This record gives sequence, C-alpha cells and structure tokens, in this order.
Amino acid sequence: MTAHETGVALARQHLIDPEVCIRCNTCEDTCPVKAISHDGRNYVVHFDLCNGCNDCISPCPTGAIDHWQQVKSNQPWTTSEQFAWDALPVAAHFTENEVGAAIPDDVLRITDEASAGQGGPVCAPWSAAQPYTSLYAVQAPAIATVMGNFQLTHNNADSDIRHIVLDFGTQAFPVLEGQSIGILPPGTDAQGRPHHIRLYSVASPRDGERPGYNNLALTVKRVTQDEDGNAWHGIGSNYLCDLNRGDRVRVTGPYGLTYLMPNHPGTRLMMICTGTGAAPMRAMTEQRRRRLSQKEGGEILLFFGARTQDELPYCGPLMKLPKELIDVQVAYSREPNQPKEYVQDRIRSQAEKVAHWLRDENTYIYICGHKRMEEGVHAAMTDVCRQYGLDWASLIPQLRDAGRFHAETY
Repeated sequence: MTAHETGVALARQHLIDPEVCIRCNTCEDTCPVKAISHDGRNYVVHFDLCNGCNDCISPCPTGAIDHWQQVKSNQPWTTSEQFAWDALPVAAHFTENEVGAAIPDDVLRITDEASAGQGGPVCAPWSAAQPYTSLYAVQAPAIATVMGNFQLTHNNADSDIRHIVLDFGTQAFPVLEGQSIGILPPGTDAQGRPHHIRLYSVASPRDGERPGYNNLALTVKRVTQDEDGNAWHGIGSNYLCDLNRGDRVRVTGPYGLTYLMPNHPGTRLMMICTGTGAAPMRAMTEQRRRRLSQKEGGEILLFFGARTQDELPYCGPLMKLPKELIDVQVAYSREPNQPKEYVQDRIRSQAEKVAHWLRDENTYIYICGHKRMEEGVHAAMTDVCRQYGLDWASLIPQLRDAGRFHAETY
C-alpha cells in the first residue's frame, strides 16, 4: 500500500508470511485489484498495486496474508525479494531523523519544543511495538467521523475538558500508546492561510477506544485564555470541543517514534502528568488494564495534578482501577479548604518508593503536561535522589539512553 501523501518517507507495506502460507490461492482469487501473484515458491503482494482494501484478509485460512511492515516509500520490498523469502524479514526500525522529511515543519517544531525537557534525543523502549508514522498528510488527510464528545469536567469547573472519539471506518490508521495525531481545523487565519496542524496525544490504547474498532480518543481542553490570563480563542481546541456526533474531521499522522510504552513483562511505569497530559497516561493504563488477565506483572505509579477535583479528567474511572494495577497519587492546587499541593509534592511524599523504582532497570518514566511543572518535577527528583544516595543529574542521561525517560510538555 503506497503512502497517503506525495513525497512521504515512510509507507505501510502489505506482505505474506511464506512460513504460514499454504499456497491455496484464496488471496489471489479474492484481490479485486490483482495486486497478488505467485510463482512456484511464494505468493507476494505488489506494493504499487495494493490499495489496502483488506478484502483478502478474512478469506485466508491461515492468517499468512495479515502482515504489514513500515518501509521507506521509495524502497519497498520488491516482488523479486518476496519470491525468494523463506520467512518474513525482520521489520526495520526508523529514527526521528530518518523520517524527518515526512513530517511537516509545524509538527517537527511542536514536538521539538515538547520534548526539550528530556535534555537530548531519546530512543523508544527496546520492547516497544513498531509505530507507524506520517501515513496521512495535509494534502491527503484521513477523514474521521465523530462518534462521541463527552465532557469530563464538572459543569461548575473553570475548565472544559472533553473526551472525543473519532472513527476511521475502513481507513488504516494504526496508533500506539504515546503517539499523537494532527487535526486540521477548517477555515483560514487572519492572513487568509489555512490553519496550521494542531497536535493531540491519543488517549486510547492500540486496539481502539472500543476494542476491535478502528477508532481512537482524544483529551482536549477548551482554550479561552493565554498563559497570562488574557482572553484567547484556541482555534483547534474550540473546534474540537464544539464537534457533534457525525461531524467529519481531517486528520494527519500518526506521529511519534519514541514516546512509547514498553511491552516486556514486569515493566514499571512511573507517570507524571497534569490536565490533558493525562491522555497518553490513560492510553497506557488502559492497555495494561485490558491485559491484566495475561498476568504480565509490572506496576503503575501515577502522579496526577489538577487545580480541583472537578477539573481532574477521568477522575471517576481512575479511582475505580484495581490497586494491583495502579497507585494513584493526586495533587490539587486549588481545592477549597485544602492546602495547595503539586505533583512534585506528591513525588517527595513517595520518596522511598520513587527511589526504589529509579534503581530498577525495568522502570520507565513518562512526563506530560504543562511546561511549568518540569522545573518542579526535576527539583523533586533531585531531592529524592539526594536523600537515597542517587544523583538525578547523572541518572537522566542513563535513563534517556536506555529509552526509559520520556517528557512531552507544552
């Protein structure tokens, strides 16, 4: 299947597993565009002909047909190479630099600013699933349908935060926990130019907001003020928050190669977030919850900050999660009749546990939320490390190089 944008560096290629295929010819008979052929050795899919319709998937008796790899769009696996395979090749992994040509400048700028708190380049966890990126561009976006727009915050809250579910129908839009998508608001700016891409983290796990459906969720806060408290109308956030069921939305992406969750058993996830920074944390937590029956182990420690309980996204469902899955540490900075508390205060209150986790090579740290919390988090981590014989400044590069420290703030 070719990429959905002109000049994109990466594409999603449909392949057949020669080890599993029983050469029954069902796929070739089924394919409506004649993208599948065979010789005396293998059945193969022609990259330039396949349109990703998936008509061949269900009839295949073995599942050999249901394989995909991300490739450079100008260097797909050729039919000659596929005819010679005894087994599927190992999938390639690409760095952010390798796919930079496929990512719009707006997205690169936003992601660079968001990840500045990491202190340098970071790789994905070694056991993370392979992400797909930049499948849809501004020139040819995916079209999603709004399936729900639910208010997460209380009516009396100062913030209006929404849980928005988008359905992609038959369009292939694979995402992993931690990835983002681009939204293209309709209309033009003051200069008459189309509005720029707005990025939003995905708030649902890889198999969809509803398992088995081709959909995903976003966590969006309506922006009505700038950082100084002046009146400001956020183009992207207000557009999304005003959507109704059945509305159609132009979507680009997905984006993100490194802010991904590990998949090997026993991994601990330390999450630190505020406000809508809960989106990737919800995605990872929900993925872990759905896999509880697999008994893979691995705890979650969540530090979650909000101004009041009424402004805490997912407060009700969060508090109902099993204790063996997640330890929730909530900090409210403006709750009536309570002292101000921030996520850094909760980190210090759990110093012994935090230090113990930092010593565990299976601990992965994720930070997401407002940039103003970064300084406080680093200060709290410095204090915890000093108290327990560690050095946060020297620990960060080690965590980053191992794909165990990820920060996205805005």
